[in-house]
This record gives sequence, structure tokens and C-alpha cells, in this order.
Amino acid sequence: MSLPSSSRVFLVEKLIESLESDIDENIQKVWNTEAKKRRDEIHNHTVEPISGEIALAQIRQILEISRSF
Repeated sequence: MSLPSSSRVFLVEKLIESLESDIDENIQKVWNTEAKKRRDEIHNHTVEPISGEIALAQIRQILEISRSF
């Protein structure tokens, strides 16, 4: 935290680059395909997007239900 902002930005960029080099290209292709499919579904009105807030509420509700079993 004592580094100047420009040095911290440089460090963050290098850290991100190091993580990105570890990504399996095949997995990245699959995720890209899935992301494009979901984008197209939204554009074509095949699915209706919901906010992150609503999605998290639904997930929490599902988890609460599964804990009761």
C-alpha cells in the first residue's frame, strides 16, 4: 500500500497477466461460446435477464430450502 498509485497499477496488471496465462485455452473457448449463447438469448428475447440482486435472493432461497432437508 505504500507504493505510488502508478506502481500499484503496474503490479496489479502483472498479477492479472500471470493469472491469465494459466487459463486453459479449451476451457476459455467453451466459456466464450457459452457467453455468446447467453448474449444471443437475451438479444433474441429467448430469456429475460434478471438483476444480480434478484439472482442472489433466489440462490439464497434455494440454499435455505436445501438446508432444511
